Amino acid sequence: MHHVITPAILYMGTPVVIISTENPDGTPNLAPMSSAWWLGQRCMLGLAAGSQTTLNLQRTKQCVLNLPSDAMVAEVNRLAKTTGREDMSAFKQATGYRYVHDKFRAAGLTPMPSDLVSPPRVAECPVQMEASLVQVRGLEEDDVERKGRLLGLEVQVLRVHAEEKVIQDGNRDRIDADQWRPLMMSFQHFYGLGKRLETSTLAEIDEEFYRGKSRLNEHIE
Repeated sequence: MHHVITPAILYMGTPVVIISTENPDGTPNLAPMSSAWWLGQRCMLGLAAGSQTTLNLQRTKQCVLNLPSDAMVAEVNRLAKTTGREDMSAFKQATGYRYVHDKFRAAGLTPMPSDLVSPPRVAECPVQMEASLVQVRGLEEDDVERKGRLLGLEVQVLRVHAEEKVIQDGNRDRIDADQWRPLMMSFQHFYGLGKRLETSTLAEIDEEFYRGKSRLNEHIE
């Protein structure tokens, strides 16, 4: 039997992303988040309008989406209640956040140069996506109390880096879903993926069909 409920949050389960951006002084900032989803070569990020990550991304138009594995809980936890803003919001003050300027050092992570953007990649993350900002949209704009608090930021993935162990044998441009073990967040708790359950009907469609119209025409012809 179903019941009507009113959850305060609707984080049903999405991958954790450590976003690296560049601060005004040229130093890197790191922020873990999980309000992210991909479609094609674009990613939608849901972020607080006043966070340092959001301010950096809107200013420089660049970021790296670093995807941690399920073995990186400790590193993500060390970042979880830190902020790159000295003038943190009342909410963050009330919930125990602390200002940290060197997030890489605080988390025990290693920066590595990116190819196309200024923010560094996180060496320990098996998958890293260099990206640029495409557009920004206000969320909950019809809610008088919450208007202006949240933003949806669309970024274009420019380049993907993947560790050897998660690349599919026989196809260097594909992630091996049986080897890739992303860190997931559901209702503020960490989870990992289990083994593949059954063969997916959708998987009968070759991934290359999603690459774009020109590639689709190649397959049709």
